[in-house]
Amino acid sequence: MNYFDNPDYSVIIVGAGRGIGRAAADLLASQGVAVGCLDSVGETAEASAEAIKKRGGRAFAAQLDITDDAAIAPTLAAAAKSLGRIDALVNCAGITGNTNIKAHDVDPVDFDRVLGINLRGAFMLTKYALPHMITRKYGRVLHLASIAGKEGNAGMTAYSASKAGLIGMVKSMAKDYVDKGITINALAPAVIRTPMVDAMPQASQDYMTAKIPMGRCGELEEAAQMIAWIVSPACSFTTGFTFDLSGGRATY
Repeated sequence: MNYFDNPDYSVIIVGAGRGIGRAAADLLASQGVAVGCLDSVGETAEASAEAIKKRGGRAFAAQLDITDDAAIAPTLAAAAKSLGRIDALVNCAGITGNTNIKAHDVDPVDFDRVLGINLRGAFMLTKYALPHMITRKYGRVLHLASIAGKEGNAGMTAYSASKAGLIGMVKSMAKDYVDKGITINALAPAVIRTPMVDAMPQASQDYMTAKIPMGRCGELEEAAQMIAWIVSPACSFTTGFTFDLSGGRATY
């Protein structure tokens, strides 16, 4: 289903080089949306953008490390200049850090690294994307959270804490911009088959999959379809909410 009828609609996707971000970029481009492909690995951002252009779509590519505060605003400004504007921001950037580790064995350096990307990085992205939306009194912001942020996953203290913080941040931020035509939401997947999930220890994967009532991982296409709706004009009366994408694991 195509939720976009405006040929000038522009969505910035952070983490567009792989996994859910790449799937969302491909789907949005197929629906006529101009896509800004940002990724910590410049080559993968370029590959995503080139694939879109070869299919006749409009795309912009840039390398972006969201822990580099000074790089975020200029990169978003460059994307806005290339694509014409920023209607929506989709933040798929994230890391799990070390997993299958009990809390008393967690390395504080790893804990800070995970929160620096998953939570502080998300804050900085939103901070610099919002002015592009405020001036036009329209915007959509979507952050990829996790079922771990709702329920907590054993052996994943840093990751669960970062995603719970992200959910809280979204709830707070959303209330600040309800009068500006801007919605800010989160999406909480369970296990979606992505490179990040594949990199986890098998014990962590088995633990998470066993908790999904549907008994399977989510598909990238399922995530992309939900993302497309949330950042479209069709999703107009929901903000501060964390959507479920968990095969029935989460019921709130």
